[in-house]
Amino acid sequence: MKITNIAEPRLFFAAVNACPGRVELVTQEGDRLNLKSTLCQYIALTQMFQDERITCVELVVSNPADFERLRPYLVIDE
Repeated sequence: MKITNIAEPRLFFAAVNACPGRVELVTQEGDRLNLKSTLCQYIALTQMFQDERITCVELVVSNPADFERLRPYLVIDE
């Protein structure tokens, strides 16, 4: 799923940590960051809020139920 904004980053990352499956952010270079890692969360936030070139990012979840858990915190680009 592609996202254009994370409305509530703190709550979003709390929800990510509660997901039983993997939650990954795919960078523009194709790298996958494990968003359950605090270091990767920091990198993701830094990149998304400081790099004005980023217009959207891709989020990949391994468990479909995790998408529903994260949906309230996302603005989805459809």
